[in-house]
Amino acid sequence: MSNELTSLLDLLDLERVEQDIYRGDSREAVVPRVFGGQVAAQALVAACRTVPEGRLPHSLHAYFLRPGDPGAPIVYTVDRIRDGRSFTTRRVVAVQHGQPIFHLSSSFQTFEDGLEHQEPMPEAPDPETLPTAEEMLPRYAELFRGSDVPQRLLKARAAVDLRYVREPPFASAGRPREPRSQVWFRTNGKLDGTLDDPMLHICLATYVSDMTLLDSVLLAHGRGGWAVGDVVGASLDHAMWFHRPFRADEWLLYDQVSPTAQGGRGLGQGRIYTRDGRLAVSVIQEGVVRVPRQPSNSRNRDSH
Repeated sequence: MSNELTSLLDLLDLERVEQDIYRGDSREAVVPRVFGGQVAAQALVAACRTVPEGRLPHSLHAYFLRPGDPGAPIVYTVDRIRDGRSFTTRRVVAVQHGQPIFHLSSSFQTFEDGLEHQEPMPEAPDPETLPTAEEMLPRYAELFRGSDVPQRLLKARAAVDLRYVREPPFASAGRPREPRSQVWFRTNGKLDGTLDDPMLHICLATYVSDMTLLDSVLLAHGRGGWAVGDVVGASLDHAMWFHRPFRADEWLLYDQVSPTAQGGRGLGQGRIYTRDGRLAVSVIQEGVVRVPRQPSNSRNRDSH
């Protein structure tokens, strides 16, 4: 297991402050705020800690309320909404500096048999044939708004082996194309022994799900993204449905598309498939996607 993955697992191993209250550390992200996937994954971990044994998350719905401060811990308070015969519902509020920064509701279910169908997995090349982030990012170093951006991106994603099927937005800046993006991903190391927990695999996928979901919005408009500096934005809300068992340490295909963008917001939809073609997770996210203003004086600057 890589040191980076060990560090991520430590980040997700929340400290119990008292019953239904947990505290998590933060880590530096590419942008000067807490990475949204970290908050979502930690909040889900907090919820999971309060659920009866044998019940796994089947859905979550979340809102990003305020930017998180990467220099301060986050306190997660869990509200035990309901424990039914088959389903459990939890609500989690993440707080920093006395203010809520994130809100999550999640539902858990005991396993049961039922009707089953799914859309087939889209075509994608074998992940082993695609360049790693370490091989790809240096090729586009001159496109980024700072010489340190490639290393910051590599550091932020070091716990995950994430490989783009086609050029990422920062490589396609200025060339609008189909609003669709695909990546393969898996953790940089196996989850063995006590770490081989279905809930942990789900929380790790939640962490990764926020990394690239709005890429398809950028592709539709030929925008390179936050690292290039031709858009500014942030996640607004995030929803996931967990359909079938999967392992976060084995290759997963994240197929993403944007059906619309308007009003300074863009919508991304994603489906995560196992390598053998099973639809494991569905994801939807809306985010702020704004073109930076070019003010002629300070009075015209966008303060939002």
